[in-house]
Amino acid sequence: MSYVQDFSFTDQNGQTVTQKNLDGKVYVAEYFFTTCKGICPKMNFNMKGVYDEFKNDKDFAIVSHTSMPETDSVPLLKAYEEKMIGNNPEYAAKWYFVTGSKDSLYKMARQSYLLDNDKNNSENIKEAFIHTQFFALIDKQKRVRGIYDGLKKDEIARLEKDISTLLKEKDS
Repeated sequence: MSYVQDFSFTDQNGQTVTQKNLDGKVYVAEYFFTTCKGICPKMNFNMKGVYDEFKNDKDFAIVSHTSMPETDSVPLLKAYEEKMIGNNPEYAAKWYFVTGSKDSLYKMARQSYLLDNDKNNSENIKEAFIHTQFFALIDKQKRVRGIYDGLKKDEIARLEKDISTLLKEKDS
């Protein structure tokens, strides 16, 4: 089992997001980029369904990390958020679209969430590129509890079932 390491990223509102924002929450982590024409729109369509299912639960969140921080600026992430969920301040702290240094974003994918493709072993961070359809489910104790294919309806159904189970777990 992997534990999520501490992090600090910038969200779609220009605010700093750290592990403290997610303390005591069950959350789903993913990687995408705003200009993707391939898997990202399909993944985020499915993630929107997960968001809609749990957006009223105070102990749930989503963290969507950009895999292209050199192009996905805060304003682009904000526009993407508005395209996904509209401009709804009531749910602003439910779905974070985050950016940061490529090195720290990719380190999270590889060492915390275990989402990087094994074949993507480039040592040069400038050459590395994470483009994965997988979602990681993190529990209230910062443990990765599952990896799910964000393109498959049966995997999304399993993710939603597992989120419900984790939300009912008592804090330990």
